[in-house]
Amino acid sequence: MGQRFSFWLHGRAEDMPSSTPSWLSLMAVPTPARLAVLLSSSPEAPGHLLSKWSPVHHSPHLFLSACKEEVTRTPVAQSSDGARAETGVNSGLHIWEVLWSPKQRGSHAVIGIATKNCPLQASGYNVLVGGDPQSWGWELKTNHLWHDGKSREFYTGNWQLTTTDLSFDIPDKVLLVLDADAGTLGFIVNGSFLGTAFEGLPHGKDLFPAVSSVRGGATIRLRYLNGTRREPPTLMALCRLSICKNLKEEQTDKLPLPSCLQHYLSSSLL
Repeated sequence: MGQRFSFWLHGRAEDMPSSTPSWLSLMAVPTPARLAVLLSSSPEAPGHLLSKWSPVHHSPHLFLSACKEEVTRTPVAQSSDGARAETGVNSGLHIWEVLWSPKQRGSHAVIGIATKNCPLQASGYNVLVGGDPQSWGWELKTNHLWHDGKSREFYTGNWQLTTTDLSFDIPDKVLLVLDADAGTLGFIVNGSFLGTAFEGLPHGKDLFPAVSSVRGGATIRLRYLNGTRREPPTLMALCRLSICKNLKEEQTDKLPLPSCLQHYLSSSLL
């Protein structure tokens, strides 16, 4: 049946990794129905057009893999380096997966969204994504939200990360949630939706996933998972979501339903 979003959002407690930081459940907020339905559906196949970093729009200190889904920073001193996706979106609700090992982040490790005019290289060690009016970024090491060169606040409440708060470490997988219709950006970590990080993103402009780093050897992988148009979820999708929350996969075989409906239900379960 392939990989499914329900692992991130609806996985049972015994299925979640034992290293899940306890603070995530405290920071989590209720997931909107439109996003929950999207998370319960099957993801796009690897290699999607929206999974690729731009071969042009990145710092000269970054190089791309042959598939353009990974970007790696060369060990260069006193430089802040960024990259953005090759293809942006200007409508709909979209989810990307960003894979970035905590051991390869260092300081000023930022993920977020940028317009095509965001600068992607600067001297010194700085925040690039969120460092100007054309980008919005979450600094993973400090939990700061950045826009227009200002650290606005801590993400989801007054959570300040320190080097002694080891339980606050952000794991390697972060889901980036862009609602281009509403102009909002949020993130999902280990199945917990952390809520809206930014509002007021521009309407009608192409918006691109973007990252910036100062760590030599840092490798960051991008994958587009899924998206949906502005229309509200269908009743059929909402019913499937409700059933998925209350059934295990093996239980679908016991339901008195036609095989096509059993397959439809099981395709969104663990």
